[in-house]
Amino acid sequence: MNELLRVEDLVVAYGKARVVSGVNFSVRRGEILVVAGESGSGKSTILKAIGGLLGKGGAIVDGKIFFDGREITFLSDGQRRKISGEAIGFIFQNAGASFCPIRKIGEQIFESVRAHRDWDEKFFTARATELMQKINLAPEVLDEYPFRLSGGMAQRAGILAATILEPKLLLADEPTSALDVLTQAEVVKEMLNLRARQKISIVLVTHDLRVAWRMADKILIMRRGAPVEFGTREQIFNAPRETYTRELIRAANLVRS
Repeated sequence: MNELLRVEDLVVAYGKARVVSGVNFSVRRGEILVVAGESGSGKSTILKAIGGLLGKGGAIVDGKIFFDGREITFLSDGQRRKISGEAIGFIFQNAGASFCPIRKIGEQIFESVRAHRDWDEKFFTARATELMQKINLAPEVLDEYPFRLSGGMAQRAGILAATILEPKLLLADEPTSALDVLTQAEVVKEMLNLRARQKISIVLVTHDLRVAWRMADKILIMRRGAPVEFGTREQIFNAPRETYTRELIRAANLVRS
């Protein structure tokens, strides 16, 4: 089966307020889906629903989510922990803030790895160092505290934490938005290289259509909690059907001739 993730008629609410409605898409193995739209469009809520991260007050009220042939819409906390980190990895907008500030990076990643694999510290360090070389991150970062890292280094540390167990699916929530333009380009490149090496599927949320153009195989455009348009990168950028999509492309200075 080539399909890894499928979302069917997803509806998410916070209390009585529906924030996402009628979302449908699928992601194949090794494919990158970008969910794009303005702030408040519901794109991050979709990612949290997939990852079981809706938090207090958030709930899936309708629809289904399938991962690797299994429905994961309403997993228990224990069932969710078994796949989070190992089968599904997460990169957050500010990866540095996702680490505990008073513990070293390596200690925290090793602890999360031990929840899934019986690795000793020597094997973990060798595996981490190998991956760090591929994402342009110095091995010394394992002995650093999060607050000592630059924005780009923190994001790479987040990529390391999310991918060291070689998950099948990576969920990335605005991973480049807090970075300068040069560092954004570097992080995008590292994520594309990661997809090529590990054949990982990625669902990436962004408001930046330039990131979508560089990374996406497919794009879902969201507005006010509802899907506007869904298609391949070429369909969305070269022949957008909806006025809103054309406005987003124009605002990003990506109008195609």
